[in-house]
Amino acid sequence: STRKESSAASDVYKRQIPMKIIDLKARTVAIPLNCQLRHNTGVHPGYFLRTIIEVVTDEGLIGLGEVGGGDQRGAILKLKPRIVGLDPFHLETIKLKVLRSIYYLSNARLYAALEMACLDIQGKATHRSVSDLLGGSVRDSIPMIAYLFWRYDRPDGKDDTCAEDLADHCVELHETLGVQAMKLKAGVMAPDEEARVLELCRDRLGPGFGLRIDPNGLWSVPTAVRIGRRLEAVAPEYFEDPSWGLNGNAEVRKQIRIPIATNMYPAKFDDLAPAIRMGSVDIVLTDIHYWEGPRGVKDLAAVCRTFNLGVAMHSGAEFGIELAAMLHTASTIPEMSFAGDAHYHYLVDDITTTGLMKYRDGAIEVPRGPGLGVELDPEKMDKYERFFEEKGDYYARFHADPRRPDWYPVVGGT
Repeated sequence: STRKESSAASDVYKRQIPMKIIDLKARTVAIPLNCQLRHNTGVHPGYFLRTIIEVVTDEGLIGLGEVGGGDQRGAILKLKPRIVGLDPFHLETIKLKVLRSIYYLSNARLYAALEMACLDIQGKATHRSVSDLLGGSVRDSIPMIAYLFWRYDRPDGKDDTCAEDLADHCVELHETLGVQAMKLKAGVMAPDEEARVLELCRDRLGPGFGLRIDPNGLWSVPTAVRIGRRLEAVAPEYFEDPSWGLNGNAEVRKQIRIPIATNMYPAKFDDLAPAIRMGSVDIVLTDIHYWEGPRGVKDLAAVCRTFNLGVAMHSGAEFGIELAAMLHTASTIPEMSFAGDAHYHYLVDDITTTGLMKYRDGAIEVPRGPGLGVELDPEKMDKYERFFEEKGDYYARFHADPRRPDWYPVVGGT
């Protein structure tokens, strides 16, 4: 017993000696999807891509992070001089040096990836999970949705062309993954055809199945109000970003009887107070990258709790590292009662040693083990780095639609 106490005291003493970040590495990888996914500003062309970071410490611990939005290697590595020499436990200092690195403009995506990696290091150093560092899990798994997109090149080689195609896909995901809710990425087809998707899903899956629709702010206020009133009959859980901006969402919210959700307005702390004052939103979708990392999401949840706003979880086409961070974070927020978004079921593989995380009864378990609980698979990293080099950065091409090369979105034009 004395030896154990002495060892524990020694570990505490060692932790008081500052750890230092000595290196930052970044690689961009792409993983194929089982189809092309359409949305109201273009198409994910059969693959997702993410930049994976490794934060290296002088104690040999390596923390993993992930960021989307195209090839971010150049942007993230510009921050290396700002963090080398810092202690990965000193996140407030890292945040001050990274988040608003020029003219107080927030690099929230980049900071979030670094915070993710530093929390991974902290967990490995203390032999605790990221969820423990965030206050502890109140649930062991997170329910997920069937995220529905209008698809090109489905596994059967066909395209989605009508509401029945998406309703069929929703039923398939309900049966294969066990999910109990869906969300339609709208703003692609005619609004009435997209409304019909939710009506068919309600008819086929019953009154207890969760329904959501998200045109990402594309629709005009009159169109959003008209479709919202039509959908009141099927009682969606929420209508996400029905129209453009804080004003658009507020105007729609006044005129329909469906809760308004957002991952766009507000999507940063600067806009949160105006959104609350204007009555723009009922439910805020948390996002690790928009809301400044897992700890920022916890800050957001506290504000939502104060003003009686709902909280849900947004998906940004993540791979296993960020999904692990999302699961850990969501598990520590008691009032996050909505099933989480995930594009994950479209991926054919992952870059982690355990491969694709499994859906069990519509939920994904919070990873176990210290830190994030996931590790990179070197062979898959090499494979999907080569795949990225072959396919390229489609974010640089603005999500071009291969079937409509001259097309572009018109916000409010529907």
